[in-house]
Amino acid sequence: ASPRATLRAFEIVGRLRMKALIQRVTRASVEVEGRTVGAIDHGLLALVGVEKGDDEAAVERLLHKLLHYRVFSDADGKMNLNLQQVDGGLLLVSQFTLAADTRKGRRPSVSSAAPPAEGDRLFHLLRARAEAAWPKVASGEFAADMQVTLVNDGPVTFLLES
Repeated sequence: ASPRATLRAFEIVGRLRMKALIQRVTRASVEVEGRTVGAIDHGLLALVGVEKGDDEAAVERLLHKLLHYRVFSDADGKMNLNLQQVDGGLLLVSQFTLAADTRKGRRPSVSSAAPPAEGDRLFHLLRARAEAAWPKVASGEFAADMQVTLVNDGPVTFLLES
C-alpha cells in the first residue's frame, strides 16, 4: 500500500471507538413486533454503536462511563451524581447508524460499523457485563426493527465514546 493509503487507514482506525448516545430519561421502553422487550423508569437510555476495531476493552471503557458518568442532579441542582448513585435504570439499544460517516454527501455511510456478527457479540458482552455490575439493566434486541419510546429528562443528552 502507498504511504498515503496507509496514513488514511491509520486515521480511520484511530478515530473509531464504541459509542453510546445517552439520554437521561424519566422512563423509556423498547418494543419489537408490538411487545415490550425492555423498559426502565428513571435512568439512562443508551443507543449503542459498535464500530470496526472495537473490542472487549472498548466494552469495559464504555460500561464504566455508562455507570459512572455524572448526569443526574444533586441537592444543589448540579450534575454531580451517576446512575448508581440515583438508583437508576439502564436501557441499552443497539444502533449501528451511530457508526455512520456523515461528513460528506447527503447519504450516510455505515461502512465503519462493525460486521453484524461482531456487533452482536460486543453488544451482548456489554449487556452481560452491565447486568453483572448493576441490577437495573434492560435492552432491546440486536438487529431487530425496534420502536423506542422515551421521556427525555432535561433534556440531557451526551455522546460517550470509549
